[in-house]
Order: sequence, then structure tokens, then C-alpha cells
Amino acid sequence: MLRLTWVQPEDLIGHELRQAAQDGREPSAVAARWHAAGGPEAPLTAGASPEPASPHLRRLATDLLDELAGLPGSLAGDEPTGLAGIRSRCPDWPARPASGPAPRPPHPAALEAAWLGRAAGCLLGKPVEKLPLTAIRELALAAGNWPLTGYFTARGVPGELLARHPWNRRSAATSLAENIDGMPEDDDLNYPLLALLVLRRHGRAFTTGDVARVWLDELPAGRTFTAERIAYRNLLSGLEPPLTARHHNPFREWIGALIRADVHGWTNPGDPAGAAAQAHRDATLTHTANGVYAAMFTAAVIAAAAAAPAGGPSVHACLRTGLTVVPPRSRLARAVRQAIRLAHEHADFATVVDHLHAQHAATHHWVHAVPNTALIAAALTHADGDFSGSVCRAVSGGWDTDSNGATAGSIAGLLAGSPDALPERWTAPLKNRLATSVADFHGTGFDALARLTHLEASRP
Repeated sequence: MLRLTWVQPEDLIGHELRQAAQDGREPSAVAARWHAAGGPEAPLTAGASPEPASPHLRRLATDLLDELAGLPGSLAGDEPTGLAGIRSRCPDWPARPASGPAPRPPHPAALEAAWLGRAAGCLLGKPVEKLPLTAIRELALAAGNWPLTGYFTARGVPGELLARHPWNRRSAATSLAENIDGMPEDDDLNYPLLALLVLRRHGRAFTTGDVARVWLDELPAGRTFTAERIAYRNLLSGLEPPLTARHHNPFREWIGALIRADVHGWTNPGDPAGAAAQAHRDATLTHTANGVYAAMFTAAVIAAAAAAPAGGPSVHACLRTGLTVVPPRSRLARAVRQAIRLAHEHADFATVVDHLHAQHAATHHWVHAVPNTALIAAALTHADGDFSGSVCRAVSGGWDTDSNGATAGSIAGLLAGSPDALPERWTAPLKNRLATSVADFHGTGFDALARLTHLEASRP
């Protein structure tokens, strides 16, 4: 039986009830009606419940999604989605570069290190995606790989433990150390490729509609998840941005826009405001408020790192720059500031992670942008920007492990400045080969992607 994930009304309503409570709406009356009718909770990890709802329950779910969308919220004043509103709430919004010579684009070697870092961090997190934090720790410890120092492996792990905590079924065959043969396809790499295509076809002045057109031309619908799948469906239903991000989309503050932000930072070296504005136009196809802020924060961090010469701004300075494009009273800004503070206060990163999970795990889905962005910031801070330390900490913290590893790896790889600065144990298994279903990029090398990115970063 086909159960299409991330779009069934009966599976969306539970997520929307949680999202409504997070963004300052009062959903209890709607929740009572849903549960009184026998409506289930949202699936914990999967994108669809195992059995379809009755036609009556599905119609009720659709009606309640509309009703929830009309509820007034108490946080809108502190968490706008429009760029003008965001800028008005950011007192330290960064100035654009002064007139004169534009900042030099990152060297292709630095961009190659960033692409490789993104791939390696993603690959590290793939086999343990969706697993609880305790399972990640137990599996790594059993393999003699805790604290994490390399890719996960099943070698030496007792069968009983593997049966109790099975690897991510879609990823284990390509992402355990003994199985890696190049970089397998992943949405965390597909979206940077799409962003690169947007810039190649439409330039820096691209619109959100241009992003949508590139997706419809080049992105298979089956390669989308959560907010991206909802927005894709909304486009096919005739809706236009920014409504594509809001209509029946309970995932609009999840991590999907963040994982699309790297190219916007790479191509705006020294211009975090420009990178954030570019990321905003991309993100608002699918996300609102904190989901958009996560993308803007990441793009600004990377733009700051992309302008850093050897011995230039530290990862800590780059993170501070990222926060200047996020409304300081927003949930995301507060979570990131807390995470950075925890990373400075505790020598043991596991303690930092435990604090973050105690703060966020009960109230946020494991793919939500707020806890995941906080974890990325904590990992980079605690590792002081070191590549291996950053990706291992980001993945060891759980939640959206492959996405967090990818973003941490991208930033730390860029700061490292060259593929030669990345340990070979991370890069050699990638074999300079990327699998993807996006356009003509299948089998492309990371060196070629770096050259293409450098070309876009060099355009006026």
C-alpha cells in the first residue's frame, strides 16, 4: 500500500498542533476536537502513519488545518518573515561592503574544502539519522568510536545492539565505513546543487519564483521531504510563493531552508547581509519565521568565513556575525545564544548536548530548525572550528544528524581553507564523486563543483 509521506492531512494535523503552540497560538480547542474524533498523534519519526485515515477523519483534518491557520499568534511581532520586518528588528544588521573593489571570492581550494566538508559531515550522520541520542552513543561506544573520531561502522558491534538500534535503513548500505564508495545521494547535497543552478540561470537577482521554476525543472518530487514536499505540492496545485510556505505546511520552521543556505554564503564573501537576503529569497518558498532565520544565519556565518584569509576571523566571530541577521527576540536567536554559552561553559560536549536535549527535545520535532541550529552553533563553538571536532560533535548530538554534520562540515571546511587541511580519513572514501538526481551533476567531482561555485562568486 502506497502511503505518500509528509502530505497526508491526518499526518500533518499533529505536527501543526505542535507548531501552533510553539509560535504563540492556542490550539487546545482544535486538538480536543481532533482527539475526540479519534485522530492520531503525528508519527514520531516517519512521514506517514501506517494506515490511512477514514474519509471523514481526513476531511476533518483538512478543515482543522485551515482553522489552525486562522488562529492569532502572540509572537508575530518578534518573528516576522518579510525581509523588511526582519531587518527592522535587527539593530546590528551588517553593513554592505563599501563602494570600491568587491571582496575577493574564496579560493577554489577553500570552496572545494567546503564542499568536501559538507559531504563528509553529511555522510557521517546518515546511518544514525532518526536514532535517539542514547542509541547513537551506544552504537559508537560498542565500535570503539566514542567520542566519535570517524565514520560509523557495524564492525565489532554486538548483534543484539544492532537489532535494538538498527541503522537508518536507507543509508546503512552506503554510509557505514565498510560500505562507503563515493558520496551517495542526499538532499543535503542536492539543495546546494539546485542553488548553484539558480545562480547560473538567474544571477544574484533571482526571485523566489525562479527558485520554484528550477525545482520544477530539475528536482524530482520524490527527492523532497517535509516543508519542501508540501511547497512542491502547493506549486503543482497552483499556489504561488510565499503562500507555498504557509498553506497546510506544519514543517515551515523545520531545517529544510537551512540546508539550502551554503551557496548563498559561499558566493557573498564578506557580505553577510547580501548572503542573508539571498538565502531569504530561497527560504521563503518553503519556510516562515524561524525556518527562514536558520537559513539566513547560516548564510551569514558562511559569508563571514568565506572572506577570512588565513588566520582571519575565528569561527566565533563568524557565529556572532550570523546572529546579526536574526531578530534577537526570536526563538532561534535565543536558542543559539544559549547553545554557544553552554559550549563555553562545559568542557565535556556530551554535557552540552544533554542540556540542549533537556531544553528542546520534549517540545520540538527532531527536524525542527531551532534545536538543530543551536546544536550546530554549539558544535562549532566547542570544537573551536576544528574540522573533525566540529562534524563529530554535530553528529554526536543527535536530532537531524546528517544535516547538522553537513552544515558544520561546510563551515569548518571553508575555514580550513584547503582539501589538504582536511584529514584523509574523511575525504578519501568520497573518491571525489557525488551521486545525485539533480540535473547533470551525477558523478561530478567536488573540485569541479568548487570551480563552478567560484565562477558564481566572481560574478558582479
